[in-house]
Amino acid sequence: MADEGSQAPVSTRVLTVPNVLSTLRLVAVPFFLWAIIAEHDVLALVLLMLSGLTDYLDGKIARAYGLESRLGQLLDPVADRLYIASTLVGLAWRDILPWWVVVVLFAREAFMAVVVLVAQRHGWLGLPVHFAGKAATFNLLYAFPLLLLADGDSTLARIAEPVGWGFAWWGIVLYWLSGILYAVQLQRLLAHERAVPA
Repeated sequence: MADEGSQAPVSTRVLTVPNVLSTLRLVAVPFFLWAIIAEHDVLALVLLMLSGLTDYLDGKIARAYGLESRLGQLLDPVADRLYIASTLVGLAWRDILPWWVVVVLFAREAFMAVVVLVAQRHGWLGLPVHFAGKAATFNLLYAFPLLLLADGDSTLARIAEPVGWGFAWWGIVLYWLSGILYAVQLQRLLAHERAVPA
């Protein structure tokens, strides 16, 4: 969701380096999903690492050079969610991840869709981004490659499995916690709106 609480000016520019990086991340999503399902794990890991690198760089460059834009605020979280969704489906398809994890995380997305719709009905384009949401995404994007590495009988796989599940559990909890915090923020905004005389 867009960071409406940011004090930095946000432009309407489209062709910027951060937006190009975010677009490249989006374009790579179907190739990433295919790599997981087809069990091309090295390619999948490389694409996931490149996604994480470009995610870091687009934010860093945007803040450092004043290139934050409305399009970038849209593309970045969409790319994050698509990578999470693609990884969930791919790992569950291969029985690396149980389907209940997919259901729990997709249910959170459905919950957030309702929160966003209510916010938009009241004229808010987004709610302030908070640490829990960023931490949840961080944990999940670390959990998935580790769980992919854990699909095997090697020593590396045995080490990766508990670490990957540790990140996964933290990510799941924080993902739902961030959703609840967004709902609380929305409730407070609605209460404030009702309290202010028309």
